[in-house]
Amino acid sequence: MSARNIGRFWEWGRKIICVGRNYADHAIELKNAIPSEPVLFLKPPSAYVREGSPILVPFYTSNLHHEVELGVVIGKAGTAIPQSSAMDHVAGYVLCLDMTARDVQDECKSKGLPWTLAKAFNTSCPISDFIPKEKIPDPGSINLWLKVNDIMKQSGSTSQMIFSIPYLINYISEIITLEEGDLILTGTPKGVSSVQEQDELQAGIDGIVTMTFKVDRKS
Repeated sequence: MSARNIGRFWEWGRKIICVGRNYADHAIELKNAIPSEPVLFLKPPSAYVREGSPILVPFYTSNLHHEVELGVVIGKAGTAIPQSSAMDHVAGYVLCLDMTARDVQDECKSKGLPWTLAKAFNTSCPISDFIPKEKIPDPGSINLWLKVNDIMKQSGSTSQMIFSIPYLINYISEIITLEEGDLILTGTPKGVSSVQEQDELQAGIDGIVTMTFKVDRKS
């Protein structure tokens, strides 16, 4: 471990690795096949946004969606990490939103192009405060939820994930070395929907954390 403060990993962590379609019901709602191996994409650290700052709608989208996710914060680097010791590399967790320009993503998918414009823009990764590992003894069995303007839109358990956290850590680290301060977004349950300027998003992990973000458009 270095002297850097893992509780503020977003200030210095080098990458955000996201897992798509890791809940079968969400894959189905977007008319995607249920994957036989993880679907990965990246966000840059400039995607982070914290409570008190708004989620900014990119100028090029008219269909911005919320996706609530459990984020896994890496505390110990490794390559080809075995599943059996994968959790030793976890420092803690955060609640995350994977904000997605769905119209842009659909267009990219239809053309066989990467999803970067749909997923990696500034403020596309709102996060909660850091949650120490011991606060979530079983990350494979927690409830995530998200409300838009106080209306429940997403509610699901991490027990519904297709690929477990140890599996994802092993799979990702075989391809991309995981470093201290990296964040893995583990996928979203069903119920994604569009948000508009001035909407208020509230999200939580039952009994652990809540967070609130306003949606705005860059002036």
